Amino acid sequence: MSFRSHLSELRKRLFWSAAFIVAGAVVGWYLFDPVFALLQQPVLDLAKDQGLNATVNFGTVIGAFDLRMQVSVFLGVFITSPVWLYQLWAFITPALKKRERKYTLAFLLSAIPLFLGGCVFAWYSFPTFIKTLLGFTPSGSANVINANEYVLFALRILLIFGITFVMPVILVLLNFIGTLSAKSIMKSWRAAILIIALVAALATPTADPMSMLLVMLPLLIFYFIAALITWLHDRTKARRLAKIASDI
Repeated sequence: MSFRSHLSELRKRLFWSAAFIVAGAVVGWYLFDPVFALLQQPVLDLAKDQGLNATVNFGTVIGAFDLRMQVSVFLGVFITSPVWLYQLWAFITPALKKRERKYTLAFLLSAIPLFLGGCVFAWYSFPTFIKTLLGFTPSGSANVINANEYVLFALRILLIFGITFVMPVILVLLNFIGTLSAKSIMKSWRAAILIIALVAALATPTADPMSMLLVMLPLLIFYFIAALITWLHDRTKARRLAKIASDI
């Protein structure tokens, strides 16, 4: 394809991605109320159970509208992620070899459920984070929480968890395309544990070590599963090359 044809193809892919994201944002606009109710429920439950004076509050006149717009766009991107990820894959796949195309497709098919799984894990852990953070409120004080900051904080937690759950799949992909060896992955296990601990510390904004451990555990399991898969792949590849060499 010529350079102009590539630009035309890119424009078409971007158009369809944007169209689906806009449609998803419209759906997200109507989903805002139940999503917001679910996000603020931990605060309401904690205020009721422990007698805390805590509430989610909109501090400005346009605060509610601004938050609804941001959450709608986020939900639109989230809901339509399979569509725009496919558009991205469809744009780059003509430049890939058959084997590389197969690997990138497998990456997409495994990365999407892992990302969603990370978001689900964060969703169920979120009430624990809120309970720990609000527990620092001094007795007799009120905790008036800015709704915009609170909801964006919650969405950021979901994104961090989702992305970290995808990282082991990236290691496997880099190994399969020949960029990273299993030996390098296994040699770096100490650094990987340190990085996972730092990510867990950033992803769990609490002083509760148990919450941090709960985040670290699945990430460590995924890391060592990825290391095992890459080791098996490199071993199979070495045997295949040795067989070819012996036949020659």
